[in-house]
Amino acid sequence: MTDDGETTVDNDTLDPERRDLLAALDKHRGFLVQTLDGVSDADSGRRTTVSELCLGGIVKHVTQTEAQWVAFIERGAASFPAWDDPAAFQARLDAFTMLPGDTVESVLAAYADQARRTAELVAVLPSLDAGYPLPEAPWFEAGEWSARRVLVHVLAETAQHAGHADIVREAIDGAKTMG
Repeated sequence: MTDDGETTVDNDTLDPERRDLLAALDKHRGFLVQTLDGVSDADSGRRTTVSELCLGGIVKHVTQTEAQWVAFIERGAASFPAWDDPAAFQARLDAFTMLPGDTVESVLAAYADQARRTAELVAVLPSLDAGYPLPEAPWFEAGEWSARRVLVHVLAETAQHAGHADIVREAIDGAKTMG
C-alpha cells in the first residue's frame, strides 16, 4: 500500500471486476489512512466519543478483520478461531485499542502489509466464485460465501470504519478526512 492507501498490484493485468474491487477498496483504505495523518501516537489512542473507538484501534481492527477474511478465502471456516475461545476474544478486544508499543507507524505498516497480501491474493485467485461455508457462530447465517462476497464485505467494513475514524479524528482536532 502506498502512502495514499493504494495497493501495489499491477491493475492493468487484472480483469475489470477485480480491478474495480481493489480500486474501491483502495479508495476507502485511503480515507481510513488519512485519518491518522499528522496524529501523534498518544492521540491515536484517544477515545473521543462514548464508544471505545480510537483511531489506531479502528485501523488495527480493520487490519485484523481483513486478515481473517483473507484467511477464509484461502482456507475456509477452519481459519476462524472458535467463537467462544477466550484468547481469540481477547485478541479481538486488543485490536480495538492502542496497546503499549503500538505506534501510528506500526499500525499503518501492518495495515499496508495486509492490503498488499489481499491485493496479491485477489490477483491470483482462479475464480472469485469459489467459496466456503461460513463458520458456525451466532452472528453468521448458514450458507456459503464466495471470495467475491468476502471482498465486498471487507470493502463495506473498511468504508464503515473509515467513517467512524473520520468522526473520531474530527473530535481530536477538527480535521475532516471526508466531506
